[in-house]
This record gives sequence, C-alpha cells and structure tokens, in this order.
Amino acid sequence: MFGPGRQHNFTRPNTKGEYEIAEGIGASIFRVVLDYYRGGVLRCPEGVSVAELREACDYLCINFDYSTVRCQDLSALLHELSNDGARRQFESFLEELVVPVMVSSAQEGERECHIVVLTDEDSVDWDHDNPPPMGEEYSQIVYSTKLYRFFKYIENRDVAKALLKERGMKNIRIGIEGYPTCKEKVKRRPGGKSEVIYNYVQRPFIQLSWEKEEGKSRHVDFQCVRSKSVPNLMASLGERPTRPTATPTPQVDELDRLIGPELRPQPLLSANIKHN
Repeated sequence: MFGPGRQHNFTRPNTKGEYEIAEGIGASIFRVVLDYYRGGVLRCPEGVSVAELREACDYLCINFDYSTVRCQDLSALLHELSNDGARRQFESFLEELVVPVMVSSAQEGERECHIVVLTDEDSVDWDHDNPPPMGEEYSQIVYSTKLYRFFKYIENRDVAKALLKERGMKNIRIGIEGYPTCKEKVKRRPGGKSEVIYNYVQRPFIQLSWEKEEGKSRHVDFQCVRSKSVPNLMASLGERPTRPTATPTPQVDELDRLIGPELRPQPLLSANIKHN
C-alpha cells in the first residue's frame, strides 16, 4: 500500500507527506491505530481527541475499552466508557419497561406516547372529583427507581434519545417535568367553587411518536379561494350568455375603469325636514 512498487497508486501523500486512508481519520489518529496493531494498546497522546479516536475505532472495528485504551485525559476516556454503558443499560430499559407501554398505547389507537418515570416509592393519589387540570390523565406511568436515576444525567438522556432515533421513533423529547402525586390542600373560592392544590415532584419523562408527522392529518385539505365580485348568478356559475350577439355584463371593477369619476352614480342624500 505504501511501498514504491505499488501498482494502483491509490494512496497519495498530502502536502505534509501524510497518508489519509479514510475520510475523517487524520494522520495522528492513524498513527495511534498503527501502534495498536504493533503492541495491542491504543495510547492516545495529548492533543488528540478521545472522541475522534473512538470514532476511528468504531470505523476500523477495534475494541474500545479500558483494556485497549490508555490516555492522559482520564475524564474524556471515562465519558466515552459511560456512553457505552448508558447505551447498553438503556437498551435493557427500553425492552423491559418502555416498549410494553408504547405497545399498549398503540393498541388503543394512539399515535404517540408520553411516559413519566416515577420511583418505586412514589404513589399517585388523585381526587377523582377534582383531578389535576393539566392533562396528566393521558400520561403513562413507569415505576422504576433505576430508570429514574438513569435519566438524572443529561448525557444519559442524549444517549437514550439517539438510540430511540435509531429505532425509528419521531418527535422525541426527554427531560424533567413536575408531576402531581397527591392532593395537598383544598381552597374554597368565592361562589362555593373549590380548588385542589396538588403536590408536584420533579420526575423524568419520555415523549415520542411513531408517526412521520405529529399532529398532521393525511386527508385532502380543501382551501377556500376568494373569487372576484360578480354581478349576477349566471356569471358566478361560470355560464356565458346564450345569445351570440350579447355582450357580457362588466364586473364592478371593470365599470370603475370604463366610466370616469364624474359619471359614476353618486349616493343619494336623504334628510328629514322638521316643520314647525
């Protein structure tokens, strides 16, 4: 590939004398990869991005873990390892906890799903006569302290969102929101109307859809087009005069152009005369 006797000459050095084997893999990253093939260890020097090294390992099918990677930036290495662990962990959560709820919503004819993750110790006790006025009754609840702790980190939420996107989900939103758990107190308003105040806790949520366009129907939309003013019913129906010599009646805007302002009919003035 690099020797002087190469026949096809598909590897050419750049202006610095470096060879670019694959797009996105620079010379410094490829030098680390060559050292790995010699000694079995990826030694990432200072100034080389660990994320770029990870991408090169994925492209070249090299195992990226602590047994094969050594670098000075330990934080960046642990970040990449955490992403791997978060992906494997969420794959398990997805199949065991999330997918059954999505299937249940789909069987009821829904096109999207809103899942709230509560801890195992949380309890929901709503007043049936005065439920929370924010549509929480349409949310699905998953009780899992492990999934709750998983979603506490924004990096894990990003990994989960990327995995759901790979699985074909649309309109994905993952975050933290307030969720009402139990009735705290009741206020009496003037007129005898009561207002129930609930206790809200901050819990993770997943909102997604499995349709291409959320909230958009696929039926034909008919638009109303404003037509020009017409003088009679025959013209509004698009019918022409039956007599061949007859001339069509001009429309209102055409009359304005044909006659001058001095010949236009003036509005009649009326007055009431009071006799003494």
